[in-house]
Amino acid sequence: MNTATQTYSGKAAPEDRLSPSEREERAMAEFAHHFGAYTATNLESCIHCGMCADACHYYIATEDPKYTPILKAEPFKQAYRRESGAFAPFFKLFGLKKKVTTEQLEEWQELLFDSCSQCGRCSLICPMGIEVAEMIEIGRRGMAAAGLAPKPLMDRAKHQAETGQPEESDRPYSEVLQDIARDHDLNVALDKDKADILLCLPRTDLEQNPESVAAMIKIFNKLGVSYTFRSDALIAENYGYYAGSRGLQKRITKRITDAAKKLGAKLVIVPECGHAYTALRWQAAEILGEELPFRVRHVTEFLAEQLEAGKLKLSKVNGESFAFHDPCQLVRKGGIMDAPRQLMDAMGVNLLEMHNKKGFSFCCGGGGGVNDLDSARELRSRAQQLKLREIDDTGAKRFLTSCSDCRVSFNEAGEHYDWNKKTESLIELVATQIKE
Repeated sequence: MNTATQTYSGKAAPEDRLSPSEREERAMAEFAHHFGAYTATNLESCIHCGMCADACHYYIATEDPKYTPILKAEPFKQAYRRESGAFAPFFKLFGLKKKVTTEQLEEWQELLFDSCSQCGRCSLICPMGIEVAEMIEIGRRGMAAAGLAPKPLMDRAKHQAETGQPEESDRPYSEVLQDIARDHDLNVALDKDKADILLCLPRTDLEQNPESVAAMIKIFNKLGVSYTFRSDALIAENYGYYAGSRGLQKRITKRITDAAKKLGAKLVIVPECGHAYTALRWQAAEILGEELPFRVRHVTEFLAEQLEAGKLKLSKVNGESFAFHDPCQLVRKGGIMDAPRQLMDAMGVNLLEMHNKKGFSFCCGGGGGVNDLDSARELRSRAQQLKLREIDDTGAKRFLTSCSDCRVSFNEAGEHYDWNKKTESLIELVATQIKE
């Protein structure tokens, strides 16, 4: 059987058989791994001003205090204050800080996964400079260690670590890629032994947006660069990152880094996928414990570089007005704000900016694995209204983004609210305007 269609072991996972005390010990061990000066600075600096609440789309949509971002880090914060904080002996002696319990962790699952897309806007807004989103990410890791990460995310992470795909499919995604290329009369470089550039793709585009996949192929063929896709390292998303499992995240990351090393690649291109960019660009070297021998760039970064070098030539669009959504992981963690605008400017796009743009952009509502959780659907829909209103307030006729997860989120919201706009890919627009 092709490895891309195999399922992982059907036996009950070890974490499914953990007792409550074992879950608590595992969560505490993961939390303790992060105790130190950096955590102390973050957790001791909070002045409870509530500004992070006003930054969070889930809180704004509900006005429910439980969705305040800093509260989502409570299990980790509680563990720190009891075991490592300056007053830990006092808290333990008088029982002022209780041990984190399995029941508490189960209660916090919704807050850590269903109601947080790891967008990082809370960290940006915090007047004390607290990395609130990172504290929440550590909370997710504790949940994963305790076997309490949401099953849909953990199942996909395990499947991707073993097979390269987040879930079963009728055919390997490499065959889907080849079919898309044939359907669009394109030659695609697949499984070359040597190449300067390794390209990855979002599974959501392979499954739902074949035109975006074709656009990637067309652009890189036109540029005439040495590139390849790899069957064993095709998917950009990292479900280990979504689930909070560092072990699975590392295995999934290694699929891409090992393929790039084998190719002798100088560059790995992350497609229109924000969280994939964070996992590979900013976390891969740390999680693997080694410096990467290649650069990692988002596709819009690379194309802006090609534009500046005069290697990418673009024609003008017809003057229609566009709104553009800045994906959270790209602008707040990667600083990729100018690159997409350089591409749009080169195409003569009449860009009508949203009130909250670039680093202050509100989230699409479905990143960080939230799109994959049916349990989050109602809350996700409520949060998405905020963004749809902002887009409509620009008066733009068309709407672009540069993240496939955001596209999925907006399409779902558009269907739910009978929205009158179609979410378009910036890379698709570039492909239609590239000069022959």
